[in-house]
Amino acid sequence: MSRRPARTEHPDEPGGGTTAADRVLTLPNLISFVRLLGVPLFLWLFLVVEADVAAIVVLALGGTSDWVDGWIARRLGQVSRLGELLDPLADRLYILATLLAFTAREVVPWQFTAALLARELLLLGSLAVLRRYGYGPPPVHYVGKTATFMLLAAFPLLLVASVTTSVTATTIGAIGWGAAWWGLVLYWVAGAMYVMQAARLVRAARPGPGGARA
Repeated sequence: MSRRPARTEHPDEPGGGTTAADRVLTLPNLISFVRLLGVPLFLWLFLVVEADVAAIVVLALGGTSDWVDGWIARRLGQVSRLGELLDPLADRLYILATLLAFTAREVVPWQFTAALLARELLLLGSLAVLRRYGYGPPPVHYVGKTATFMLLAAFPLLLVASVTTSVTATTIGAIGWGAAWWGLVLYWVAGAMYVMQAARLVRAARPGPGGARA
């Protein structure tokens, strides 16, 4: 990862123009905005009106659409800087909102929520250090994306298992918790990778034998 690049302009476009990466109104970005709107909708359905079936639908759509915006962006050549920020932001908000809501209604134990929140605090600290040295957020790693997928797939299953009394609820719950625990482990592995990457960048940016400021 390098320091934030300067904005690229094309002289042949009116007013200097913008690159494809600077575009805002794209289909992938629209999908990400809709995903963001699903977060407060889920919280309202789950905590306020307790419409559990509708909450499950919103949560499932938010989770399964995680990869859609990225796939479309690559397919249509609409990868943008805004999209690279919105996608992980939507993922984190879904995870955090779901965890807090599930903890409030005792779908998951508080220890599980605390473990995930601790990882987020660690990552926030690393981002703050990177910004101090002029670096932006690190690129999303496939381990982190896999962890996010596992967690977003686990949450609807855990919710279904908690609100149903069918004979399959135990099986659904077991599958959900298997995915949730794997997601938690991979989430921390990805967090450790981000921290190590940030540490290398900071060492390289510091003056002295280990590196020099750019």
